[in-house]
Amino acid sequence: GSIYEMFGNECCLPTGEVIKIISIKISKVSAEIHNEDEDKTCFDLPLDFPGLFRIVADRKPYITLGEIAMTFEICPSRVNQIKITSANVIQVNDEVIQRDESIILSSLAEEGSEQLVNCEVIRKDKKLAFTLPLSFKGEFYECEDDQFYTLAEIIEWKMPKGRKRTVNMAKTTAVQEYFFNYLPENFKGELDLAPVYELQAVMKFRKDIVHIPSTLDVEVIDVTDKYDMNSFVQPLSLHDIFSRHHEDFPIVAEIIEGPEQTQESFKFLKSCKEIIIYKAFEAKRILASEIRSDSQKYFLIPTSYNGKFKRRPREFPTAYDLEIAKSNKEQLHVVATKEFGSHYEGLQTVSIGDQFLVQHRETSEIIYGGTRKMVEALACEKIKKDGYESVLIPMCMEGGFVEVIHDKKQYQISEISQKFQLPFNVKVSVRDLSIETDVLAAMPGLHLEEEITGSYLLVAPLHSQAESYEIPVNRIKVSLQLLFRPDKENEIPPVKTIVEQISEDCYYTLRRYVNATLIPPPRPPKKPLEQSTSSLQPGQPNKPETSSTPKYGLPENDLEKMGEGTDLTGPDTIALTPAKSKNGTETAIEAGKEDLLTLVELLELSIESQPHQPQLDSQLRL
Repeated sequence: GSIYEMFGNECCLPTGEVIKIISIKISKVSAEIHNEDEDKTCFDLPLDFPGLFRIVADRKPYITLGEIAMTFEICPSRVNQIKITSANVIQVNDEVIQRDESIILSSLAEEGSEQLVNCEVIRKDKKLAFTLPLSFKGEFYECEDDQFYTLAEIIEWKMPKGRKRTVNMAKTTAVQEYFFNYLPENFKGELDLAPVYELQAVMKFRKDIVHIPSTLDVEVIDVTDKYDMNSFVQPLSLHDIFSRHHEDFPIVAEIIEGPEQTQESFKFLKSCKEIIIYKAFEAKRILASEIRSDSQKYFLIPTSYNGKFKRRPREFPTAYDLEIAKSNKEQLHVVATKEFGSHYEGLQTVSIGDQFLVQHRETSEIIYGGTRKMVEALACEKIKKDGYESVLIPMCMEGGFVEVIHDKKQYQISEISQKFQLPFNVKVSVRDLSIETDVLAAMPGLHLEEEITGSYLLVAPLHSQAESYEIPVNRIKVSLQLLFRPDKENEIPPVKTIVEQISEDCYYTLRRYVNATLIPPPRPPKKPLEQSTSSLQPGQPNKPETSSTPKYGLPENDLEKMGEGTDLTGPDTIALTPAKSKNGTETAIEAGKEDLLTLVELLELSIESQPHQPQLDSQLRL
């Protein structure tokens, strides 16, 4: 047997206890200061650490493309597209991929019995697409990545299996709080990150999920073939419930493990034991941020919000922003807040207080250094005391403009998303009276940024169905056990309007990966552009589901050396019985007849296996 302490609670694994391992997850990250000359300094980082990191490209080469496919999850979404370079020239049909040319691994494919990876090379004149077998050998290196990531994003998308991940700290909002004892002040060096796993298990006579550290000193025996797996509690996540067929709803479920932290509106998930889930659905939210220079708050506003808004002026730092913000529905009227002196004949000099009506972008001829050139400019009408003057504002202008609002109407959130182009600035003029505390009404102004589509479950406490709640699947972690389906169709109670306040990390994640249809304008050039060739790039597709490839073009011996990802959950779970700790007694099962495993050995064995989606329908009897 073994006794350990987890989150301040003492837990005991008695000798002979049968345990079912349901998943292996990363509980935290071990960080080490990357310094070859001095003693190593190690410390732990929680997964919700609020800092931002920049990834340092791995300097260790990959020998086959299959090795890369085993190290990273590859799929068409932008975040999963791995960029590599080859140390050797690659001949593909009639094309030649040069040394150090960036190759994007976009997705995996199969052709007959051969496993392939779809590749892309972006060049100035075209995009070259081709496929290579996973068994293709060479010398491949990871490309530099100029994006910033939260620690949770690195763990989910960018943590290589079987390798450490080296990062630079880009934004350290909580350095003093988390590791003032470890890092020098204003630390700018590199950190080596390594995941620390925990096993999540259920026991035969307990309903809660037991979190077991992988370093726990206990030996176990695999007794999967000797026990009925259906006799154990079978926990499901909200995402598992959402994936079920629509005919399975409504369902009554018991909360096995509630959320650790949640806002006031979802507190019933911590106190309530049983809930009824009416349906799974997709819903739209408006992503909004507070208008202020520091300590911003971020919100997801449902279209059912009944408060009313008045428009607030937008700010535009460049002429590019004016060109993007102009609309066919109304004239964009702005006033200059910064001077800009034009040195080019034919382009307007702007002074503070000048007012303009923005028209359109056009190509114009200017004189620069005695030479006539064709450049891009923004056509506007300058408002004067005696009328209007047609002028051209240089697209390279690094000035500033503020919108002049003539519209005094009040709008609901659903009207704004239909009538106006986001982003959009507003202030609550009439609060939503159905909400006890309307947090939006206290904001000095809101920047409505974009429309987000998310996954939700409509639920209500089973014994108090006065109101129903839309629970976000991807932002609340709850473990459930399905109990039964109600005998008769329950009438869905009124849906409670909830303005969800989200963290800064969640905000940046949504902006980066979910429906990112708004592309920021390019940085203005230092001098007028000749005939512009720039264009807005299309938004990135959502992350699709991918199918695993069992061999990845590698021999079996190589496969056994590789690690696996952050979350392994599936029907291939293992029922275990603690056999004997180093200081414990003999187990009820004779150790001499079975192979004993430590938890570390079990973890390594499980990580090498392929993850699957759990199949738990037999437990439900619906």
